[in-house]
Amino acid sequence: MDFYETLGVAKTATADEIKKAYRKAALKYHPDRNPGDKEAEEKFKQAARAYEVLSDPQKRARYDQFGEAGLGGAGGFSAEGMDLNDIFSHFGSMFEEWGIGGFGGFGGGGRHGARYKGSDLRLKVSLTLSEIQHGVTKKFKVRKDVACTHCHGTGCADGAQPSTCPECGGRGVVITARRTMLGMMQVQEACPRCHGEGTVIDRPCPHCHGNGVERGEEVVEIELPKGLADGMIMTVRGKGNAAPHQGVPGDIQVLVSEEPHPELIRDGDDLVYNLLLSVPQAVLGTEVEVPTVDGKARIKVAPGTQPGTALFLRGKGLPRVNSYHTGDIVVNISVYIPERVSDEERAFYEKQCQQSGTHNCSKSVKDKIFSTFRRYFEK
Repeated sequence: MDFYETLGVAKTATADEIKKAYRKAALKYHPDRNPGDKEAEEKFKQAARAYEVLSDPQKRARYDQFGEAGLGGAGGFSAEGMDLNDIFSHFGSMFEEWGIGGFGGFGGGGRHGARYKGSDLRLKVSLTLSEIQHGVTKKFKVRKDVACTHCHGTGCADGAQPSTCPECGGRGVVITARRTMLGMMQVQEACPRCHGEGTVIDRPCPHCHGNGVERGEEVVEIELPKGLADGMIMTVRGKGNAAPHQGVPGDIQVLVSEEPHPELIRDGDDLVYNLLLSVPQAVLGTEVEVPTVDGKARIKVAPGTQPGTALFLRGKGLPRVNSYHTGDIVVNISVYIPERVSDEERAFYEKQCQQSGTHNCSKSVKDKIFSTFRRYFEK
């Protein structure tokens, strides 16, 4: 989902333009104006999610750089599995300012029952470079709160269902009159009998004592997109602890760690490999194999290649999250100078020094070597 497209604004839109676009969408797709229209309800949720991200400068910056997957630890809610009550509670003051209510905001009335929210869970997943390059789906067996297997989350015994609270008529709130310094005033507060839920349980489930949840296990399948990086946090909506009384499930926060590769070093989207050549290979040129994420690749090293030269395998690096961009493998050339030589090798190198020394090294080659040297210290 493209958040800018959802609100119908450009990526350069100002905060005021984004707010106006969201107001227009909220008015157009509000549930009270589109009763029973599931498509309108979904667009209402998507618009709320888009505004929740684009109205926050930090979240917007992360979204612009990494897409929706980069919002892992940014909080908020997602359109997937979102409850309308969450939206109305999240943007309630803004809706009041615009003249938009919750359910019944245009026609009055409607249920205001409280919704419980399950707590979040946190998992850590370790990924190889291959899994980061291609993306992967992993399964986890998670100990968490699940819906009671006896009452299926209703909290009621013998297959019964919660009944409408007789005190508040299912609204979850009651109006009471209180005497104040300004005289008698009406005050709206949570119903004391149903505690704001709008329903009561006449015969609680003996297994969960009417709570609707129990401790259990669930196998959770999590799809991890390609291009993730060490330290990123992904939020998997609705897979956390079950909520009491059939409320909104919590989320799972997935912390990504990256397994080190024995030969490749990650530098953003690029992978760096240090290729060590012998003096003869550097002088005469050679063809060698270098590692990639999933195998090997052959490259040619031209005669006279200097230490510090970088060769590139284009598109063999790592993809960027929610992007078509893919990095490269950067092959850094190093030359091994022997620490000990045989008598024959010593005689050979002495002869080379007598014949050439360093005076045959051209200025352009010197400049190239020293520029590499300077860049090292400028980092």
